[in-house]
Amino acid sequence: MTNIQMIEAARDRLAGRVRRTPLLSSSFLDEIAGRRVFVKAECLQHTGSFKFRGAWSAISALLPEVRTRGVIAFSSGNHAQGVALAARLHRIPSVIVMPSDAPRIKIENTRAYGAEVVLYDRSSEDRDAIGARISQERGLTLIRPFDDPMVIAGQGTAGLEIAEQAAEEGLDTADVLVPTGGGGFASGIALALDAKAPGLRVRPCEPEGFDDVARSLAAGRIERNASQSGSICDAIVTPQPGNLTFPILSRLCGPGIAVTDDEALRAMALAFQRLKIVVEPGGAVALAAALFHGDSTAGTVIAVISGGNVDNDVFAEALSLRH
Repeated sequence: MTNIQMIEAARDRLAGRVRRTPLLSSSFLDEIAGRRVFVKAECLQHTGSFKFRGAWSAISALLPEVRTRGVIAFSSGNHAQGVALAARLHRIPSVIVMPSDAPRIKIENTRAYGAEVVLYDRSSEDRDAIGARISQERGLTLIRPFDDPMVIAGQGTAGLEIAEQAAEEGLDTADVLVPTGGGGFASGIALALDAKAPGLRVRPCEPEGFDDVARSLAAGRIERNASQSGSICDAIVTPQPGNLTFPILSRLCGPGIAVTDDEALRAMALAFQRLKIVVEPGGAVALAAALFHGDSTAGTVIAVISGGNVDNDVFAEALSLRH
């Protein structure tokens, strides 16, 4: 199980490799939300999302003789790019198994980072079977997107930064809103904050209809989503919380918050207009919760932007909405 010592060790391995992303604010956003809103801009991280943290943490922790053979990952995009770049920087091969309907920019970027991309049809093919075959044939190590102690530890380094930045702003109490799929990012941040800034509480944020974490926290047991598609927030649509992440979320997080796709698009536009950052729909759900769900949180909030890898047409749709 991931702990604060593992997160601090991951921070040491990431030193000089990861960006310390900024904590942004805007009086315009404060006015919309009716309270102070700070934004942790992980869309400015390498590869455009927080996923580089966990990928580097996991790959750098492998034994050299294992790491040299290479790695494999399953991903619709952001984990793919994080693993691909971390592998390239380690000078090892990587294979990424991606759904053929993943956003085109994510597929193209993953290839550009040097990975071999294997596309599959999620309606008729089994990615686990594909990955198991390739892994066995080539001796590759699987880097899981969230249910891996070293991946969680890497994501937790963002929580260490949030604790430091909140202290710089004089904040000792706030809800920290985190976009959540399988829960690796939220659980890593929650572990870091529990150790370094216990007055900051993580609140998982998800798209409506795919709020398995919120439902699981309310039920006290893991709940599955009925569908794996149908939300514009593709980056955080997962079947259910992870077996490793859910106990951490249950112990350390407050109730989850679900937002609509329209609210996510509106948050994307406002982030661009007021903070000058590009955000993808799944990465915008925490900001949407901060801006449009004030009844779910109290006082100052820190909204984490998890990623900014968005196709042009989706971004144009967000900017075209009336606000």
